[in-house]
Amino acid sequence: MIYVDADACPVKPEILKVAERHGMEVTFVANSGLRPSRDPMVKNVIVSSGFDAADDWIAERAGPEDIVITADVPLAGRCVAAGAQVTGPTGRVFDVANIGMATAMRDLGAHLRETGESKGYNAAFSPRDRSAFLETLDRLCRRLKK
Repeated sequence: MIYVDADACPVKPEILKVAERHGMEVTFVANSGLRPSRDPMVKNVIVSSGFDAADDWIAERAGPEDIVITADVPLAGRCVAAGAQVTGPTGRVFDVANIGMATAMRDLGAHLRETGESKGYNAAFSPRDRSAFLETLDRLCRRLKK
């Protein structure tokens, strides 16, 4: 199963393409509306607008046989702890070896934004990011199928 933190996910079409190739089910989880799909392998879950409701829904279900796609580092950490394969939409893999550093960097960035030391601008999503994501997701799917 592929779980997607879907509210601001820029790679939904790519996820569907790779999932179809590997015969994997996809669940998009969001706080607001999602485009319906007629594909029986694609499920949309709309959760309450409560803080972290989508994250909680995914984290409660993700496990060793799953892939989670999220840019949210705390959610990534919860899913890595549950044994899931986790990647961000830029193809960055989160695992036991790097989730601690990713969390520390996220916290540092939040602190710098709060103190005004950083404006907190994110780099624009690029074609290179999209390509890296496709490669990473394909690799994770193949790994799970072994």
